[in-house]
Amino acid sequence: MSNVLTELSAALATAVSHADNSIVRVEGRRRLGATGIVWGDGLILTANHVVNRDEGIKLGLPNGDRVSASLVGRDPSTDLALLKTDASNLAPLTEGNKQELGVGNLVLALGRPGRTVQATLGIVSALGDGWRTRRGGQIDRYLQTDVVMYPGFSGGPLIDAAGQLIGLNSSALGRGVSLTIPTPTLARVADALQAHGRVQRGYLGVSTQRVHLPDDLKAELNQKRGLLVVSVESGSPAAKAGLTMGDTLVAFADSAVQSHDDLLALLAGDVVGTAVPAKFVRGGEVHTTEITVAARS
Repeated sequence: MSNVLTELSAALATAVSHADNSIVRVEGRRRLGATGIVWGDGLILTANHVVNRDEGIKLGLPNGDRVSASLVGRDPSTDLALLKTDASNLAPLTEGNKQELGVGNLVLALGRPGRTVQATLGIVSALGDGWRTRRGGQIDRYLQTDVVMYPGFSGGPLIDAAGQLIGLNSSALGRGVSLTIPTPTLARVADALQAHGRVQRGYLGVSTQRVHLPDDLKAELNQKRGLLVVSVESGSPAAKAGLTMGDTLVAFADSAVQSHDDLLALLAGDVVGTAVPAKFVRGGEVHTTEITVAARS
């Protein structure tokens, strides 16, 4: 047993050492540093919530140097930000095999809030399908661990026992749980940020308030709530589609809408520029229309 533990201990230490040169300190907020992952040639991925400013960002490199970085773009809905630096000799981590990852597998969360890399050990506690954050961002896989997210670990990598990248850790996506943004999401968002500086989101031009539906409409629509339209911006997609103040939106893109989060989740970038079916209540009757979704500026 002692040999097994010794070998495991050595393997984990090797994994951390292997990942060390791919982890930087991110100084994008007051006081506490955070962590970033080397993503490509001069590119650093980190958590959006740890980059509180657009200028004056500094990076702490594995060799101890402190260099400047610029903000390429950010996506608050997935809590990701992409930075650019002129520093060289920074190697990205190798991506782990998603198919081999299972509940109970050992994982390491790494951070560099100070000069040296830090690590904490845990297991994958839950895996699931893709999901949307409270701000409408699409995460390709639900990945929860029991690792302790120490201060400054946000933006750092989750690695497997071989030192390969599983995803980026964030303390801002879930309340009281350690969630990891998987590598497919990192790649998709990083590509969008590098190309456009942001991730495209849909826009209707309405303000809404959640309301309970009358009993007859509850039975007809098989849902309890809708979104009361309290204002419509002039010239907006909703206005062009004929929505007015006082309408109650109950479905969008063939999905029931019972909260603002429901609507936000349906306004992903892939619907921008398309005519999307919508269902609303006016004068106690259900009506349908199509709304051509615009890009949020």
